[in-house]
Amino acid sequence: MATSSSFIFCSLLLCLVSSQTLAITSFQPKALVVPVTKDSSTLQYTTQIKQRTPLVPIKLTIDLGGIFQWVDCGSGYVSSSYRPVSCDSPICKASGSGACETECYSPPGPGCYNNTCSHIPNNPFSSIGIGGGEMASDTTVVQSTDGRTVGKAVVVSAVVFTCGTTSLLEGLSAGALGMAGLGRSEVSLPVQFASAFKFSKKFAMCLSSSSSSNGVIFFGDGPYVFLPKVEVSKSLMYTPLILNPVSTAGSYFEGNPSTDYFINLTSIKINGKAVPLRAALLNITQGNGGTKISTVNPYTVMETSIFKAFVKVFRQEAKNLTKVSSVKPFKYCFSSKNTPSTRVGPAVPIIDLVMHSSSVYWRIFGANSMVQVTEDVICLGFVDGGSNPRTSIVIGAYQLEDNLVQIDLEKARLGFSSSLLFKQTTCSNFNFTSSA
Repeated sequence: MATSSSFIFCSLLLCLVSSQTLAITSFQPKALVVPVTKDSSTLQYTTQIKQRTPLVPIKLTIDLGGIFQWVDCGSGYVSSSYRPVSCDSPICKASGSGACETECYSPPGPGCYNNTCSHIPNNPFSSIGIGGGEMASDTTVVQSTDGRTVGKAVVVSAVVFTCGTTSLLEGLSAGALGMAGLGRSEVSLPVQFASAFKFSKKFAMCLSSSSSSNGVIFFGDGPYVFLPKVEVSKSLMYTPLILNPVSTAGSYFEGNPSTDYFINLTSIKINGKAVPLRAALLNITQGNGGTKISTVNPYTVMETSIFKAFVKVFRQEAKNLTKVSSVKPFKYCFSSKNTPSTRVGPAVPIIDLVMHSSSVYWRIFGANSMVQVTEDVICLGFVDGGSNPRTSIVIGAYQLEDNLVQIDLEKARLGFSSSLLFKQTTCSNFNFTSSA
C-alpha cells in the first residue's frame, strides 16, 4: 500500500505557483471562504466566485478531487486580465501538462492562443466527458474570513485555470460555467490560494444537507465556527492521506498520479460487528482499489463483494426495520413509519469506517446512512459499484453532509468531525453575514 509519505508537496513547485498567483491587495487574509449550494435536481454541489475584468459571477460545480478549475471559454468570455499560460512556463510543467497548443486557427482570444499550455478538462457528469483546452490565468475575487464570519473581499490577480468548451457544460447544474477542482495538484484552488496569501495549505469542506441553505468551504486553517458558537476544528480525528500513483481522472497524461483524496480505510463495522471484506480490495495496487472521498458521487459506491457483505451485516443488525420494495438507485429500502427519529437521524445501526488505527473511525449515523425517498420509505444510501471498479470504495457526498472534512496538504492527512448534528449545529450554520 502506498504511504502518506508519498504525498509531499514540492516546495519548488509551490514557489512556481506562487509566482504566477499573486495577491494584489495590501490586506493579507489568514483564510478565505466560499458558500456551497446543493442542487436537489442533479445532487451536485456548487459554489460561486467572481472572475475576470470586469468581474463576472461564475457558478462552478465542485469536484473535490479535480486537478484544476476549468471554465467555459467558448461563449462570450471577455476579460482584459486574461493571460494564456505558455508551453515553456514553469507553471505548465508544474501542472503535469503533456501537450502544447500550436494549431488554433481562429482569431486569437480566450481559449485560442498558440504556444499555449494545454490540459484536459473533465466533466464526469457529461456524455462528452473530456475535451482539450488551453491553460490561462485571470483575476479572481473571493471573501476572506476569520473562521467565524465573512470579511473583506480580496483579489488574486492570476488564478490559473483551464478553458473548456461550451459543449462540456452538459450535465452540470443549471447555470454552471465549469468546475472547481480542489484536488491534490499544484494548480488546484486550495494550493493557489494558500500560495497567494502565504497561509496554511489546508482547506475544510462542510456540505449542507439542504438545498435551501448554504454549506461552506474554508481555504486555510481554522477556527471553523458554526452557530451557536460551535468551533469544530479542535475536535477533529485525523487519518493519513494515501497517494494513488496512477491518475483516476476520466482523462490524464501518462505518468500523472491521482489527484483524488484516498484514505487508509482498513475495516467497516456495523453496531460494532466487523463486515467480512477482502483486505486486498482496500489496498491500492497498480492504481486500482483503495478508498477515496468524492463530491462527484452522490452516494457511497462499493465494489460488489464489499456491498453484499456490508448489506448482509446491516440487515442482520436492523431486524426491527420493515423491508419494502427497492427504489432506484438503492437496493435496500425500509418503512419509516415505525422507525424512531433521533438527533442524528433515523434510529438505525451505526456504521463505523475504521481507519489506520482501531481508535480512529468515521462514525455514520442514520442522517447520513438513510435517504428519505418518500414520506414513508427510507433507503440505505449506499450503491453497488460492480465487480471490477477502478476504486473499491468511493465515499459519496451524501455521507459527507453535515460533517466537516479538513484536507491538510502540508501534513498529508484528512481530518473529520463525524456528524455535526451531535454538536447541535449543521454545515448550514456558518455566519455568512459580513463583518467587514
